[in-house]
Amino acid sequence: MNNSFFAVLYRMRYIERWALMRATEKENLSEHSLDVAILTEALINIANIRFDAKLDANLGSNLALYHDVPEIITGDLPTPIKYHDEIMENAYKKIEKQAIDRLLDKLPEDFKDIYKEKFEENADYEPYIKAADKLAALIKCIEERKAGNNEFKLAESQARNHISLELPAAKVFITEFLPAFELTLDEL
Repeated sequence: MNNSFFAVLYRMRYIERWALMRATEKENLSEHSLDVAILTEALINIANIRFDAKLDANLGSNLALYHDVPEIITGDLPTPIKYHDEIMENAYKKIEKQAIDRLLDKLPEDFKDIYKEKFEENADYEPYIKAADKLAALIKCIEERKAGNNEFKLAESQARNHISLELPAAKVFITEFLPAFELTLDEL
């Protein structure tokens, strides 16, 4: 037993996202996970305040922190490849499950159940984490466009189309909070 789970988690900062894109600002998995956790908390707070949901925003944001941890082992597979077809998607899910098992093996036995829960799909929170993940991608695309990088134009359009607008909280975020991401620092 080497108890290296937390040391491995710290390697998230070395996993680069958007590897196929020419970005003006690099983004790593650690930064992305924080963004998704913040956005998940925001979406759950919107759902609780505006739509009388009864969800724990702290739990949701905590689960979001771990949503891409298997990528420490698998790397960040670009979305067009990961979801190319059902065969690719199922193969990646299998690889991701193996990565989670490898990560959990880096914990002492009495810690495994606590951390295993962070990797299990939770039907109550998963729609918020997925929407936050898409929002984080959209915000990244907006930032790149604002920096004059047209490389992210199509990705921005696709991200807008893939955010689940069936999730009322996502609609509220897009309408009320997303426009501020178009502003400059002085305008903020």
